[in-house]
Amino acid sequence: MASAGPMIPSSPAEGAALRDSLSVHGSTEKLNPSAVNRILMEFLMYFGRAFIVFYPVYLTGYMGLSISWVLLCMVMVTWWKKNRQWKDSRIGTAIDFVDNEKQVVNKELQSALQMATWVHFPDVEKVNWLNKVLEQAWPFFGMYMEKLLKENIQPAVRLSSAALKVFTFTKIHFGHIPLRITGMRAYTHEVDHREVVLDMDICYDGDVDIDVDVNPPITAGVKGIKLKGTMRVILEPLIGQAPLVGGVTFFFIRRPTLEINWTGMTNLLDSPAFSSLSEGTIMDTISSMMVLPNRMCIPLIEQVKVDQMRFPLPRGVVRVHLIGARDLVAKDTFMMGLVKGKSDPYATVRVGNLHFKTKTVKENLHPTWNEVHEFVVHEAPGQELEVDLFDEDTDKDDFIGKYHLDLGEVKREKEMDQWFPLEGVPNGEVHLKLQWFSLLTDPNLETESADGFACAMLAVYLDNASNLPKDHKEIAGHKKHGKHSNEARLTKRNAGPDSYVEFSVDKDVQKSKVVYASKDPVWEEGFTFFVHSVKTQQLSLQIKAHEKKTELGVLNIPLSRLVNTSNMTLDQRFPLERSGANSQIKLKATLRILSLEKPTPKVILNPPPHVRQQGPQTNPGGYASESTAPFPASSSQASPPSQPADFQNGSNRNYLNHRRGSFLASETHKSPSSTTNMRRYDSHSLLSENSMASSRLDLSDGGSYPEAIRKHQGSFGEISVSVRYATLRKKLIILVNSCRNLFPCSENGTDSYVRLYLLPDQTWRHRKKTHVTKRTINPVFNDKFEFDVSLEEAKTRKLDVSVKNNKMLFSRERKDIGMVLIDLAQMNLVNGDTQWYELTLPGLKKTS
Repeated sequence: MASAGPMIPSSPAEGAALRDSLSVHGSTEKLNPSAVNRILMEFLMYFGRAFIVFYPVYLTGYMGLSISWVLLCMVMVTWWKKNRQWKDSRIGTAIDFVDNEKQVVNKELQSALQMATWVHFPDVEKVNWLNKVLEQAWPFFGMYMEKLLKENIQPAVRLSSAALKVFTFTKIHFGHIPLRITGMRAYTHEVDHREVVLDMDICYDGDVDIDVDVNPPITAGVKGIKLKGTMRVILEPLIGQAPLVGGVTFFFIRRPTLEINWTGMTNLLDSPAFSSLSEGTIMDTISSMMVLPNRMCIPLIEQVKVDQMRFPLPRGVVRVHLIGARDLVAKDTFMMGLVKGKSDPYATVRVGNLHFKTKTVKENLHPTWNEVHEFVVHEAPGQELEVDLFDEDTDKDDFIGKYHLDLGEVKREKEMDQWFPLEGVPNGEVHLKLQWFSLLTDPNLETESADGFACAMLAVYLDNASNLPKDHKEIAGHKKHGKHSNEARLTKRNAGPDSYVEFSVDKDVQKSKVVYASKDPVWEEGFTFFVHSVKTQQLSLQIKAHEKKTELGVLNIPLSRLVNTSNMTLDQRFPLERSGANSQIKLKATLRILSLEKPTPKVILNPPPHVRQQGPQTNPGGYASESTAPFPASSSQASPPSQPADFQNGSNRNYLNHRRGSFLASETHKSPSSTTNMRRYDSHSLLSENSMASSRLDLSDGGSYPEAIRKHQGSFGEISVSVRYATLRKKLIILVNSCRNLFPCSENGTDSYVRLYLLPDQTWRHRKKTHVTKRTINPVFNDKFEFDVSLEEAKTRKLDVSVKNNKMLFSRERKDIGMVLIDLAQMNLVNGDTQWYELTLPGLKKTS
């Protein structure tokens, strides 16, 4: 009989093998006694459940009862479980609604009413007038599209394949429902003064009717199209003569969503097995024409260069360090769901049409990837970094969270290294480090990669080619008979080749579209490559025939050649090697060196210069007295610009410590019997800028910071605040946006809110508070407050902002998480200003 106790290994080697065999699902965690006990308890619970389930069945058979009793019990147990789950779900939904009432209502309204973007975002405007213009011009747009499809698309389709030689559009009607623009956003401060940038949210649910004869009797057609996306329209350059705009460029920033209702033989494409394939193919075609980096351009004057409009230089390069994630949702289960497992997470990183997939980390809710990817950014703001996390399974991968970030924020911050909360799941965070690189033409910068990353970027604009040979026979004929053989002159001119261009920089290979039946093909496409060594790498180009994949011409350009040219650019026609005698290709190659942008030091508050030089004033008895400290009325003046940012930040902390320190010093020298609780002062004689510390002492003076805060080293977090003055309404508007990386007051995060005072008003009547956001260190408030002050008076005020912990309401310890004092005199109140401010605590020395 086998022993029920644990097996004892006879040797150390056997003990190590036993520990390895007991490791659960490849986990690297060592099985300590508590882990072994946990596994044994799970096994016993599973055995006990199985016994409870199967023993009644055995008992029923032993007593000779009918099997109907077993079935009845199973039905009752199943009904009880379903009813219990339904009740738990209702209770959980109700609790979640109470905790997040505002967010739940907003989410339901967005999904149920499908409100336009201008309802949710204040910077997006309604454009009803433009929709009326589109409605009036829609029939003429249909006429233009009919001409375009029949004169341009139809011949191109016929040339693409021998099976489509009789492809014909028999009916083209774009219906009576026009395209609608649900919102428009205009950019003014972020762009050049010679251009206008508009983002249009497009929604099209049209009754289009198109019929096609593919190859009689095979017919196809479309009876409806749904298209939704964001299109960017750029009007540039602005000129001083009619038509005031040199050209119009438009494109989709991200891939739009598309749904098509097929007819005829293409009804098969409506089935689930083919719909994603067909619509995905069409979306790939649209992306190759109108999704970044591809653009549609309409020049309005002759002086505008089409290549600069169609493929301008990118805005910069973003380097994405995908470090890891934590607290992910567990999707895997064992023992028929009785034991919860972990997940096998991997991530996909996408910017535009370029995306990467990370390695899969087996059975880990806190995976570490440490992968680095680089992306060329063509539009910022506009383009987004999309990070999606999945649990890898054998059948279908489970979604475990996503995070999207506008790259305009990375361009503004220069560098970001933080944990971002995942969306679409109850919990989880992803750790990203983002760096912004600008594109420079300085040859003195580093042109060799020392860390394995890119040191430069190469942008290539492929324009056209001329006099391409049809195939290898024509090339051999040119070499044998000279430039033009007698046979070539006497025979009828043949159609040109179906050609495309293949670029390569080492292992990075990119291909152009195929141009059919042309000896002088025109591509007009742009490509970008990352360069690791300017001295050794080169751009290789091959023109190939579409079907036979044979070479029609070759060109090699060393990248070192670009360094010594003007503006690091080559724009000319190049003769092709191993091609026809007069075969040439026209392209533009531009090299740019990557330069890492450093974030500017954040200046939160500039205290007056004379306060920096003075410590706490003491009276002859040795007691510090706040009333004797001389603070002139001009304390709102900014520090001289010559002072370094680090010195200013340090002076800000000394300034706050000085004001709180005078109170602490006076209480320290008093006897314990004479210690009194100091409440908030309401007298206007003390509610001046000099008594700012009183606004930061909501509890008694004897109350101290919690021990965890006193021992904390590093930042207490940051807060985003928007300030502007409404001139017509004569109100100062403060918008508390959000906080990030707050000090965690518990394992579940922090229940935080923000308190505001517009100094010197510090009474309870003038206090403003946001709502409480629970269990997060990255709370989002979006609460707006208004103050009735004139513009002149607002410029003399200061805004006292404090982030507090709501769970310490009845504790004698201070509930402050961080504070900041914002000087409104240094801000452009009319235009508005939004900044991130670092939180500090007076009386505590911050160490990093």
